[in-house]
Amino acid sequence: MDRPLPLTRRSVLAGAAALAAPAAWAQAGDYPSRPVRVLVAFTAGGTTDVLARAVTQKLSDRLKQSFVIDNKPGGGGNIGTEMAARSAPDGYTLIVNSVGPMAVNPTLYPKLNINPLVDLVPVVQIADVPNVLVVNPSVPAKTVDEFVAYAKTKPGQLNYGSTGIGTSSHLSGYMLGKRAGIETTHVPYRGAEALNDLLAGRIQFMFATIPSVIQHIQAGKLRAIAVTSVKRSRSMPDVPTVAERGYPGFEAGSWFGVFAPKGTPEAVIATLNKAVNEALPSLEAQMVREGADPVGGSAAQLGQFVQKEYEKWRTVVRESGATAE
Repeated sequence: MDRPLPLTRRSVLAGAAALAAPAAWAQAGDYPSRPVRVLVAFTAGGTTDVLARAVTQKLSDRLKQSFVIDNKPGGGGNIGTEMAARSAPDGYTLIVNSVGPMAVNPTLYPKLNINPLVDLVPVVQIADVPNVLVVNPSVPAKTVDEFVAYAKTKPGQLNYGSTGIGTSSHLSGYMLGKRAGIETTHVPYRGAEALNDLLAGRIQFMFATIPSVIQHIQAGKLRAIAVTSVKRSRSMPDVPTVAERGYPGFEAGSWFGVFAPKGTPEAVIATLNKAVNEALPSLEAQMVREGADPVGGSAAQLGQFVQKEYEKWRTVVRESGATAE
């Protein structure tokens, strides 16, 4: 699929509703009056699932109704995303989704059945989760400069793992290779298998989400070189960013937000947005401890952010030549 993904008028209106007067909340009636299904397009126990469960528990407490997680993994997140987009737009099916299905897959997969940025509308961003460049301790580098210099002495000999072709972990490695002028070999895996091989020394480095590796870093089993966010992560404040180590503008990683089917009433979106924003402060310590930076904000802000992310990753995916079926 290769067609523009403009911000929809609904996403802008949803953001305005989130900041409107209390009268806006009344328009949602008695919502929610029955359990709400919250789809997660990935397996239980992953970062998306963990964040979704934390947020939905708070929503259940605040809105006095059950928010029930329903994991629908497969197709790089496309199966659950399509299911959400095709659900009734009544506020009783939501999805907690991430950068891959929303911003990368529209370019990576040429034959998607839906357009996620048209068929889903933003509700609220939950968190940013930067990637961190980690190396097996057998790699002598401790800084980005040392890593690049080491890689240049071994062109094509350093292998880096990812959780699949076109994933953030893959494209982060591609971006560094292009910016730094180093040649490394990408080895795609399924899920946690990449981390297992990194720990065992069968691959030398990886761009991984902080929650997936923070315990291994703390235990000395992996060495953190740099994070891929614009600012240093609150979870690892002593680890510099790739950008501050000589690669300005380098930004890659994962982010997570709540989305609803197109046509969901704006007052429902506003109710959900308000509830998540009020809940995030109580989750901040837990999120930061586990490697995520809570965000919040309006629905419109999430819509604008996702559009920029789509445009960025569209360029990267095309340049990398990555494609998936």
